[in-house]
Amino acid sequence: MTDYNLLAEQIKALAEDEPNYIPVLSNASAIIYDAMEDLNWAGFYLMNKGSLLLGPFQGKVACIRIALGKGVCGTAAGNDETLVVPNVHEFPGHIACDCASNSEIVVPIHKDGKVVGVLDIDSPKFDRFSKEDKLGLEKFVKCLETVISFD
Repeated sequence: MTDYNLLAEQIKALAEDEPNYIPVLSNASAIIYDAMEDLNWAGFYLMNKGSLLLGPFQGKVACIRIALGKGVCGTAAGNDETLVVPNVHEFPGHIACDCASNSEIVVPIHKDGKVVGVLDIDSPKFDRFSKEDKLGLEKFVKCLETVISFD
């Protein structure tokens, strides 16, 4: 079981002297990728010119740009809601950046009440992400929102 309180504390400590989002998100993706089991991708997509642009991540090569409302990431960002998808192959319009991915969780990131990006995590296991993972990752993202500047 992943200790999400510890992950939040780690990212707070790493962001203490560096509010710039690029190095903090880079370390955040590494923390998640290392701490959680059965992942093949963990990273961020950031709002840019009305769509999601690939940000810092751990894992295989990824899609560079995702339109709002497309795929799991674009749908989560467009609807401003966390999406837990037990089987991505059954998700309408799923974008297969890595055919090894079978389940996914996407958590929107906010600044001033607006979605500025998403945390995206993929697993080769079906039904990998639990209610506890959802709550823990939402807490982790809330922590990110308080410690970094998306300017």
